[in-house]
Amino acid sequence: MRRVFPKMSCFSYLSICILASLLLSYNNKVCAADFVWYHSNTPITYQLPEQISPVVYTALQMWRTDMQEVTGAAPRPYLSPKNGKNNNAIITFIQLPGSKRELAKLEALKIPVDQIISHKEAFYIGVKKGKLYVIGSDGRGLAYGILELSRLAGVSPWVWWGDVTPDHKTTLSLPDDYQNIQYPSVEYRGIFVNDEDWSLQPWSWLNYHPSSDIGLISAKAYTRVFHLLLRLRANMIWPGMHGNTKPFYWTKGAKEAADSCGIFIGTSHCEPLMSNANGEWDESARGPYNYITNRDSVLAYWTARLKSVGASENIYTIGMRGKHDGSMEGVHTLQEKTKALQEVINDQRNLLKKYVNADLTKVPQQFVPYKEVLDIYENGLNVPDDVMLTWCDDNYGYITRLSDSLQQKRSGGSGVYYHLSYWGRPHDYLWLTTTQPGLIYHEMKNAYNHNAKRLWIVNVHDPKVASYDLELFLDLAWDINLTSSDGNVETHLKNALVRDYGESAGGQLFDVMKEFYHLTAIRKPEFMGWDQVELDKGKYDRGISPVKNTEFSFSAFGDEADRYLAAYKRIKNIVAKVEKTIPADKQNAFFAGIKYPVYGAADMAIKTLEAQKARMLANGDYNAHNRIKRQPLLMRAAANSLKSYFEIREMTDYYNNQLASGKWQYDMCFNPRDLPVFDLPVLPIGLTDKEIADNATSATDSSELDFPIVQDKSFIARNASSFDGATFKAKPEPMFGHSGQAVPLPKNQSLDFNFITETSGKAVIRVAVIPTQPNDNGDIRYQIQLDDQKPMVISFRQQGRTEKWKLNVLRGQAVNQFPCQLSQGKHHLRITALDNHVIVDQWMVDFNPDRKFYVFPVK
Repeated sequence: MRRVFPKMSCFSYLSICILASLLLSYNNKVCAADFVWYHSNTPITYQLPEQISPVVYTALQMWRTDMQEVTGAAPRPYLSPKNGKNNNAIITFIQLPGSKRELAKLEALKIPVDQIISHKEAFYIGVKKGKLYVIGSDGRGLAYGILELSRLAGVSPWVWWGDVTPDHKTTLSLPDDYQNIQYPSVEYRGIFVNDEDWSLQPWSWLNYHPSSDIGLISAKAYTRVFHLLLRLRANMIWPGMHGNTKPFYWTKGAKEAADSCGIFIGTSHCEPLMSNANGEWDESARGPYNYITNRDSVLAYWTARLKSVGASENIYTIGMRGKHDGSMEGVHTLQEKTKALQEVINDQRNLLKKYVNADLTKVPQQFVPYKEVLDIYENGLNVPDDVMLTWCDDNYGYITRLSDSLQQKRSGGSGVYYHLSYWGRPHDYLWLTTTQPGLIYHEMKNAYNHNAKRLWIVNVHDPKVASYDLELFLDLAWDINLTSSDGNVETHLKNALVRDYGESAGGQLFDVMKEFYHLTAIRKPEFMGWDQVELDKGKYDRGISPVKNTEFSFSAFGDEADRYLAAYKRIKNIVAKVEKTIPADKQNAFFAGIKYPVYGAADMAIKTLEAQKARMLANGDYNAHNRIKRQPLLMRAAANSLKSYFEIREMTDYYNNQLASGKWQYDMCFNPRDLPVFDLPVLPIGLTDKEIADNATSATDSSELDFPIVQDKSFIARNASSFDGATFKAKPEPMFGHSGQAVPLPKNQSLDFNFITETSGKAVIRVAVIPTQPNDNGDIRYQIQLDDQKPMVISFRQQGRTEKWKLNVLRGQAVNQFPCQLSQGKHHLRITALDNHVIVDQWMVDFNPDRKFYVFPVK
């Protein structure tokens, strides 16, 4: 949360960053009333209190480095002048509660100390009598306040991780009445470093410790992660825990690094009491990780860890699953699982009382009802009231459960474990991070409104790759009203782009990234092979199905497949043009943050769909039946597919070996887990390098950028946002759904649409909704009513990982089909939510019920 005092408009932190670039960075155009805290001939000076937390020293050093980059001179401690007046501007840092003398001074300056100290991790920045005061309600609050000064000077949180070089400034100033208070909306905010095998982990150990410590995410690497979390105002981490990653508590200096950055340590749903059985449990020495048959050994393992971590700042997971993300061993029926897990929790609570604090209300604990554990919890498991319930999404961004009205009264509160990357069925997404900003905003705002305010943790395989989505998630955790003051998530995205790449480039890139998130919402790059993982290993090698033709049509609605490709080619072209305007010192940031993900997603689509086109041409299934006419088309399609495949390889090689002089070596993997979707395209013809070069289409070929939707009398399609009426104040949410403007539909409320058909007969109405989950453990239904006909009701709840659920999350839509009879003329369609959490995306009337297509044909 933030509070900006009178005379100062209400800005989000990103708006303040934009203000910094527009008002604070001008060279010598300072208004007389402005407070100048840096000028080329008056370096920054600061005062520190006698008692501060370690995290403040860390933030101070980061800020000093930032200011060195921005101004060319590091800030220096203020020294009282021996003779005469000192003209240097002074920044005073104070960590509350402070001394009586300090408090009396702040009171005299009318600084709202009571308001600051009433919130954990709050900070105040204000100009008072020619001095700039930065005050924290505690150590973390002061640290965030210090790094807010970096933001005000134009320093991006991605200055190191994104290589976003700040612009040089000769003047930094603030209005002389500037005052700002900020504090977090969510108590614990952070990341889970997971599925790190192809990015963060090899980047760490192969760069820092290549000759030893295989799988080590070192203290040095973790320190870099913790610094990023500090800049993003996060305060917790679940460390990497895969079996081939060295366990966090076996990593020398890692816990000390976390302490120096004010980072709480937590552990995932399958790591109780700060343990990591996946990496630490030696079955030959300890026996099976089975509480039923080997209880004493399991308890001894947990006891040893609790003794070693002591009373440090931790969030303790209670409960138990298998050694690595599997079901608890030794139990089979739901009743057996419930009984055993209850015993586990009772034993764990006794251990926490004995080794951490006898008063368990002072021990932060969480229970994570993930996958099968949710069924156990709902079977009557007693989780003590002081334990936080950390609810989960379905691994694809749709939250499965939230606290009901009774659970919201629990003293332990609740939180959310959310995914921006995932390894598992129906398909991994561990290459690019493409979760729609609108989906993140909607689901997390909904969680907050259900009182999930204690903890937000987000699964990322690599923070650099996840950058924008990660920043949005943590910004919302810091201030849930972020988009209320800024407009919406589109404004948030644009501000971030302008901050990192400048006003002109950022404005152009906003349209690019908006379309990028739209196209990847239609189909994630990792899902373009229409293959799946974790299938029957007896039927499929490694349990992974092969790549097959997509559902995109090369004929429906005037060639939807080529229209999809044309959209990607258009944004590639814009990126190429903008790249030429990016200053040399921001080229590394531009490549990793913009060019690689945009080109990568585009190339995956081109590789896949052009290969499909080539196969269709070879089979005579395409719209050129003469073999002589087909041959050059086949050669071109195959060449385009191969060219895109090799471009992904070449760009990845640049990312790992040349970007930022090799700083990111081993960080980017274009084919995690060697899944078929990443392989060479399956083509009916082989081409030489020369044939690829001779036949591939130029990226700027305008003939391949114009594939309009062909309208005819056989269908009518609309986005839900184009409603003609509503029973409530409907508000489309931007960057959400295939439409990019999905509409949340409250329970018992309706959207109305009027349309005219030019033909009559049997038809179907297809309705696409976002594949959300019934957060209240109930149903999730909507009904449609055509004219005065009887309403038709559909439930799109999918319990567990059904085949329908798999198709829904891969598509990003749940599409249902309703039969109808239509006469020629005017008609009315009403869509009504019968339960909570219904979000309508698109609809279509189709007189060709068996039509094969993928994308709703909406202009």
